[in-house]
Amino acid sequence: VQLQACGGGLVQAGGSLRLSCAASGPTFSNYDMGWFRQAPGKEREFVARISWSGSNTYYASSVKGRFTISRDNAKNTVYLRMNDLKPEDTAVYYCAADWEGGSHNPYEYDYWGQGTLVTVSS
Repeated sequence: VQLQACGGGLVQAGGSLRLSCAASGPTFSNYDMGWFRQAPGKEREFVARISWSGSNTYYASSVKGRFTISRDNAKNTVYLRMNDLKPEDTAVYYCAADWEGGSHNPYEYDYWGQGTLVTVSS
């Protein structure tokens, strides 16, 4: 599985962005998909996860209520809608695929996209 993330950019605090992650390969629908982020000088952290079917979603407490993860298996794409963005959301955002499923641990994800930078100005 190859992943290509896009949609990042510069936005003012309170604004919104939608990230997309397009996957290649016929088995995309078999993977749980996650979004992670990494700010300068910090470790990569879990943001959101969606089960292979799209029926279950999970969020970090810091983004719950503001971010929404979704997927379209027909388009091999996973999305992250980010509302009410805050300066502390500034980071490189990565999408990742997890064959085993059920994890928020980045080390348990099998495939990673290249990252897309989100910058939130105050």
